[in-house]
Amino acid sequence: MSEACDIIIVGGGLNGPTLALALASAGQRVTLIDALPLGTRTDAGFDGRSYALALTSARLMEALGLWETLSETAQPMLDIKVSDGRAGEGPAPFFMHFDHAEIEEGPMGYMVEDRHIRPTLLAALNDTPEIHQIHGDAVVAQQVDAGGVEVTLASGKTLQGQLLVGCDGRGSGTAERAGIHRIGWTYAQTALVCAVGHEHHHNGVAHQFFMPPGPLAILPLTGNRASIVWSETTENARAINALPDAEYIDVLRPRFGSFLGEIELLGARYTYPLSLSLASALVAPRVALVGDAAHGIHPIAGQGLNAGLRDVAALAEVVADAARRGEAIGAAPVLSRYQTWRRFDNTALALATDSFNRLFSNDNSVLRGLRDVGMGLINHWPGARRSFIREAAGLNGDLPRLLRGLPV
Repeated sequence: MSEACDIIIVGGGLNGPTLALALASAGQRVTLIDALPLGTRTDAGFDGRSYALALTSARLMEALGLWETLSETAQPMLDIKVSDGRAGEGPAPFFMHFDHAEIEEGPMGYMVEDRHIRPTLLAALNDTPEIHQIHGDAVVAQQVDAGGVEVTLASGKTLQGQLLVGCDGRGSGTAERAGIHRIGWTYAQTALVCAVGHEHHHNGVAHQFFMPPGPLAILPLTGNRASIVWSETTENARAINALPDAEYIDVLRPRFGSFLGEIELLGARYTYPLSLSLASALVAPRVALVGDAAHGIHPIAGQGLNAGLRDVAALAEVVADAARRGEAIGAAPVLSRYQTWRRFDNTALALATDSFNRLFSNDNSVLRGLRDVGMGLINHWPGARRSFIREAAGLNGDLPRLLRGLPV
């Protein structure tokens, strides 16, 4: 049995559904394939996972009609404080403080919990007749010819479309089958991810604390809660994650500090090995890659999802404009525009996060002195500080319409 549509999207995480909604809003017929069963995406319990949405990513969500629901549970990030130090010693005297009041557009971003964003996306998908969803079935083959692309699912079903988009993560089967290779390396670091409750209110301040084994991000959630992304050497992370909850918090406490009072673990704990992974190309004949399928970066700046949403906005705009001009949406010139738009930005972000991680994830006294003085200088240089704030908010560069809050 075979089905036809305009665009086939592989991957049911966050980028795939968002792209499907963006393309459908421009009149494209989309089939979204999620290898996981539907039930795995709809658990409403709090599991501690959250995402930092830059201001422009929130604008994208608003343009797609999602933000009215998401804003009810989103926590604005009003300030970002970046400091150096060691566990148990507190931050170094030099630091960077970015205040959202220095820009006119509003908060630099928002923290949104996974348990809220996924049901919101699913409800919007279900309400969009141009989107056909397939859950619990995986792509096992794809074939491209001059007329389009055909994919075969594990169930034996085949689908035809003009364009195939891989939103299927760092191990993208879509990329592999298209002959797109990857370059990258591991960091010998693992991120420990959880959420904590704390005694004092965070006042919407996000903290990035650089320690020798890796950075610790303390990101504000609604109420007296924070999302933790805590990088350690892989060996240390393995040992820490094996501890009971009470001992796990005892290890975190001297790293976290006492500025928010007592802390307690909330929800589940996760670990993620950290690496850099870049696709050698963002496109192939009739194929485009989005999000982690195109670029997997270190979480040091919390920009992974935002980079994926920038891909979503750019690809949706390129495809929509091509369709309005009467071009074949999967043609090489159309896909080349997407790659040209996004390739430099993605590579620059990957190299920046890689460089920051290498600069800060060590205990070299010379480098420590240089980076502390550098942070102090930036903190007292309004122009540089404002540039960093705008970058964190996603406001720099050539922004697609969706990131400006406009229809695609």
